[in-house]
Amino acid sequence: MVQSPPTSAPERSGGRHGRGAAGFLRDLVVIVVVAVLASFLIKTFLIRSFFIPSESMQDTLQVGDRILVNELVPGLIPLQRGDVVVFTDPGGWLRGDQPVAAPTNPVTAAGDWVLSLVGLSAQDANNHLVKRVIGLPGDHVVCCNALGQMTVNGSPLAEPYAVLQPGSRAVSGIAFDTVVPAGRLWVMGDNRPNSDDSRFQTATPSKGYVPISDVVGRAFVISWPVSHWSWLSDYPSTFGGVGSASG
Repeated sequence: MVQSPPTSAPERSGGRHGRGAAGFLRDLVVIVVVAVLASFLIKTFLIRSFFIPSESMQDTLQVGDRILVNELVPGLIPLQRGDVVVFTDPGGWLRGDQPVAAPTNPVTAAGDWVLSLVGLSAQDANNHLVKRVIGLPGDHVVCCNALGQMTVNGSPLAEPYAVLQPGSRAVSGIAFDTVVPAGRLWVMGDNRPNSDDSRFQTATPSKGYVPISDVVGRAFVISWPVSHWSWLSDYPSTFGGVGSASG
């Protein structure tokens, strides 16, 4: 019986090599497509990163910090008093908080590049602001009482995060008395002497209130620089005793 000669080793390895190269290219394409899709989904529905361009939230947030923002708030998760939120400019707010350019040193640039691979690079902050939610819809927000405190629905707030004017114990340099309209928020920066927040925006189209529809999400962590890594608190000890607007 005549047998076919065995296939030579080079021919066998060459076939495997050809199939291996094709498989590698196919897997690479799949990985790239999945990465792009994951990046799109993360950035669109879950988490975004923003650069802090001003001093209005010091000492909680420093100029140049990067923060991660949970975009499920307020769509699926309700806002709470004390939340640090990022929102688009309701109109005319950015005249006061003067932004600075994002730093471009090699380490920061490299970090942004890595984050960009999963859709988390710092976004252009020129049309966004970051403040702390003080009043929810229907809340009665007043400042200041005899101790220099702000009250929400009659409950005084002890605000350990607030930076005050030197020599003053008042948490605001101007007095105000407002009831937050439906679908709106009353927000303030932690750096009270240096934040053009709801107190100073009454002449803008939003009348000083932030439409909830303009909220991008709740900031929950400082992601950069490494030395500033920390979770952002909503200070339940400060706001936990505040009653409802009707109570």
